[in-house]
Amino acid sequence: MTHRRNRLSIEQYVQGVLQQDRVILSRAITLVESSHPADQVLADAVLHQILPHAGRSLRIGITGVPGVGKSTFIEAFGQHVLQQGHRLAVLTVDPSSQASKGSILGDKTRMSALASDKRAFIRPSPSGNSLGGVAAKTREAMLLCEAAGFDVIFVETVGVGQSETVVKGMVDFFLLLMLAGAGDELQGIKKGIIETADALVITKADGDNVTPAKKAKKEYQNALHLFPAHESGWRPLVKICSALEAIGLEEVWHMIGDYVQTVQANGYFNHNRAQQRLSWMHEHIKWTLETRFYNDPAVRERMKALAPMVEKGEVPALATARQLVQDFLGT
Repeated sequence: MTHRRNRLSIEQYVQGVLQQDRVILSRAITLVESSHPADQVLADAVLHQILPHAGRSLRIGITGVPGVGKSTFIEAFGQHVLQQGHRLAVLTVDPSSQASKGSILGDKTRMSALASDKRAFIRPSPSGNSLGGVAAKTREAMLLCEAAGFDVIFVETVGVGQSETVVKGMVDFFLLLMLAGAGDELQGIKKGIIETADALVITKADGDNVTPAKKAKKEYQNALHLFPAHESGWRPLVKICSALEAIGLEEVWHMIGDYVQTVQANGYFNHNRAQQRLSWMHEHIKWTLETRFYNDPAVRERMKALAPMVEKGEVPALATARQLVQDFLGT
């Protein structure tokens, strides 16, 4: 929650973000993450004013199985992106402590080289109870970073399973990192993630793992041909890389460039962004209604009284839920 006595004005937030003040950018992201009603009003005003300056970045979602080396890859790949003359924002979503709802991993420790580069901005956010491994306000944070002049955005997700694919709904390119030599590769990951990925990258392709990585590449490439074609008109590719030895990073970046060129030419890029904005609106409607419902004092008292009865099976759960909603809406 933002302390009201320390809160900046709308103009101070907007000008600070547009002038690429990293401290104010961080405070603006904290503001949009706040659940305090007054902060939400201020955040909406700030976002409305910076919106004309946002939307000009390339948004890349990065996920992968545990142990795949997401942080190592992001640091090496991010440095490569910086070398191409870009400014990079990395929005990382860490597993959250269910007690504190805080971030339990230190992103700036995991990506020390990027964190020390003034052309990069790293922002950790706790995933909390958000589905899909993406913080509830990641999209708003992305807009603020774009307005601050970051033209490439990485969204690193927790990597928790099939619901992870929600990240696809907020990025332009969805990159799935995979390991070779970890058992049956084709059985080791959810089908839902593979079929939404725009590319697979086999990591840690160095030393004795080069041959297994090449073998896994062929297996994944063959498997991808079994999935339906993407609406984008792009056929997902499989690459191998070594973040430690900086091998294959240029090829991955070039592939993403080819993708962008393809989808901009066929109109999918703008179509996808438009559909994402609509989806964003509908998701926020659901979030707003749910938040107001559970925070309503009358609802909380009524639920407190009814919960034991539902637990004991004395009243039906569905009918009770329906009645609570009807009472809340006054219908």
